[in-house]
Amino acid sequence: MTASTVRFKDRNFVSKLSQQVSRVFLGLSVLAILMPQLTWAQTSLIPAPSFEPLDTKLLEQKTRPPQSDWVTASTISPTSLTNPSLWWAEEQFNEFDGKLIENWIAYQDKKRVDLVVNRQLWTLLDYLGRYSFLSKYGTAARDYQYNVRVFNDRSALLATYTCNYSTTLPDCQLKVFDSFGRDSLPARGK
Repeated sequence: MTASTVRFKDRNFVSKLSQQVSRVFLGLSVLAILMPQLTWAQTSLIPAPSFEPLDTKLLEQKTRPPQSDWVTASTISPTSLTNPSLWWAEEQFNEFDGKLIENWIAYQDKKRVDLVVNRQLWTLLDYLGRYSFLSKYGTAARDYQYNVRVFNDRSALLATYTCNYSTTLPDCQLKVFDSFGRDSLPARGK
């Protein structure tokens, strides 16, 4: 065996070893990418967001009937605290000088708040702006164990903030839909 033959065999061995190492790293990379999703799929108990339509008739009400299980921005009690108390969140997080949120309805029995936003102003927010808005409102509603849905003034569902409240720390998921109603990449938060 000559020195050039040994070098050729060494290169061939190194090449095969390099290919094997590349395959192992590729396999580990794919596993690292899929592992959180697989773990999430197995352990997530976050309920699916409600897709029932927005009840626009309730939003038109100026007075709240006695013993009703809902409240809107225009039917809150002037003399006592109404649950969920989101007035501070509305004052603090309502974009565009308070003009983004046009109305809201809270279903006390369903533990859900539906926000109605100005369609034109919503489109001015980029994805991160929409995510931030939903995250802030979702966090405020989470204090009352409520979920949040965001609609435009044409009753199209724009985003959801849904939590599993049966755990010590609520496990929540935010979804921002595109203009065709398709789900963007869901974001999880605690």
